[in-house]
Amino acid sequence: MENVFMMDHPLIQHKISMLRMKETGTNEFRRLVEEIAVLMGYEALRDLPLEEVEVETPIEACSTPMISGKKLAVVPVLRAGLGMVNGITTLVPSAKVGHIGLYRDPKTHKPHEYYCKLPDPIDQRTIVVLDPMLATGGSAVAAVDFIKQHGGKRIKCMFIIAAPEGLELLHRTHPDVQIYVGHLDRELNEHAYICPGLGDAGDRIFGTK
Repeated sequence: MENVFMMDHPLIQHKISMLRMKETGTNEFRRLVEEIAVLMGYEALRDLPLEEVEVETPIEACSTPMISGKKLAVVPVLRAGLGMVNGITTLVPSAKVGHIGLYRDPKTHKPHEYYCKLPDPIDQRTIVVLDPMLATGGSAVAAVDFIKQHGGKRIKCMFIIAAPEGLELLHRTHPDVQIYVGHLDRELNEHAYICPGLGDAGDRIFGTK
């Protein structure tokens, strides 16, 4: 699929396997999510625009490339997406951070927005939407819808684990959005959980049940 990128780096795959283990505790789970976000972000941000700037080295003046424009906006989908933010801001400390709050109806599995705050002006930034899990795809589609409604144009989505059903829906609904996936899992079960998955990412990041 065009604009869909599967992360095959051995370090990413190894750390995802550690995430899956039910004995992995909150502290280690949180650290692994952040490390995976760094590794995935390194790949996802390789096309950031550059411009030549003049700097003074201890030896002489030179022209050298730096990230151009209004740079980056990182937008985690609350609450699990928060676990990936530090990974991206480690790479780009100047990035602005927005938030989109969605909850999934337990019966219909449809997403509902309860919060949306984005950096301004959003239309001039590369936007990276973060969520550890892409399950049905409903929340991801809704998040991209909200960002586009606010004027966002250059959007990337980053997921540690995805189900085929969610990936297909997001790609079909927003074919212009670049999608980065750490691992594509087998399927969704009858409760819309990814299989084999890793359980509830939000609960495991924040230590809640």
